[in-house]
Amino acid sequence: MTADVWLPIPPQEIEGLPEGPHYRFWNGAEDFPADPAECAFYVVPYMKPPALGQRPLPRMTNVEVVQTLSAGTDHVEPGLRHLRPGVRLCNARGVHEASTAELTLTLILASLRGVPDFVRAQERGEWLGGFRPALADKNVLIVGYGSIGAAIEDRLAPFELARVARVARSERTTARGVVHPLTELPALLPEADVVILSTPLTDATRHLVDADFLARMKDGALLVNVARGGVVDTKALLAALESGRVTAALDVTDPEPLPQDHPLWQAPGVLISPHVGGPTSAFLPRAKRLLVDQLSRYVNREPLRNVILTTGTTHA
Repeated sequence: MTADVWLPIPPQEIEGLPEGPHYRFWNGAEDFPADPAECAFYVVPYMKPPALGQRPLPRMTNVEVVQTLSAGTDHVEPGLRHLRPGVRLCNARGVHEASTAELTLTLILASLRGVPDFVRAQERGEWLGGFRPALADKNVLIVGYGSIGAAIEDRLAPFELARVARVARSERTTARGVVHPLTELPALLPEADVVILSTPLTDATRHLVDADFLARMKDGALLVNVARGGVVDTKALLAALESGRVTAALDVTDPEPLPQDHPLWQAPGVLISPHVGGPTSAFLPRAKRLLVDQLSRYVNREPLRNVILTTGTTHA
C-alpha cells in the first residue's frame, strides 16, 4: 500500500504505525502536506474550527476513510457531501470516555457543593460556610447512554445515589440496568435531581432541551451538558436560569466559543467550562492507540472500528 495517510499528530511520535502508507502530518496549516487527491485515510485535526477540518475534503477525490479524534462527528459531516460514495466516517469511541466522565463529575460536584462561590470568597479573603447539597441520595438521569454515558455512570457508582436512570435512542438492557427509550424522557425528567446530557448532536437531538424539557425538570435540579451546545436551546435555558428554577453546568455552549458579552456568562446558577471534556493528558495515549489499531485494520483490509456512516447510503 502506497496511499497517503494524513495525521494531525507527527507520525514519528506514534509508535507502532503499520508500514506501507505514506504518512503526512497536517494539523490545519495553510499549506497542505501533499496533494489531497492522493489521500486515502484522513484523520481530521482535533479541536479545530469545523471549516478548517472540512477544507481539504472537496479535493480528496480518492479518500476511503475519514477518522475523527472526537466522539462527535457533527463538525465534519457537512463536508462529506463533497466525497464519492463508499467513504467511511469513523469516530473516536474509546478515546474520550475517561476525560469526559472525569469532567462530568467535576462539574456536578463543583456545582452542588458551591465551589465557584468558595473561589470567589477566597479572592475576597472571606470564610464562606454553610450547608450545601450533596450528590449522595440524589436521582441522576443520563440522557445519551453510549460509551461516554456508561463511563459517567461507572464513576457515579461510589457516590451513594438514590437512583440512576438512563435514556438513549432505543430501549435496551445493560449490566447496570434498563436503558429507557427517548420517548420515555418526559416522564423521567420530573424525578431527576441531576440531568446529564451526553448525547450526540443529530437532527433528533438538536434543541432537545427546550422550554418544555426545562419546565418538566424538578425545581432546583442541575442540568449538566458535556454533549454539544446545540442539544440545548440557549434562549430557553437562559429563561429557566433567570427564573431560578434550575441550575446548569456547561462544558459546551451554543454559540461556541461563547462571546464575551453573551448573557449566559452572567446568568445566575451557571458554571461554564470552555469545552475541555476531551483535551487532557489522557487524550494523546488513547488517540495514538486508536490510530495504530485503525490503520493496522485498514492496511490489512480488516473491518474498521467505530464506523458512523458510509457516504452514499441512507445514513449519509
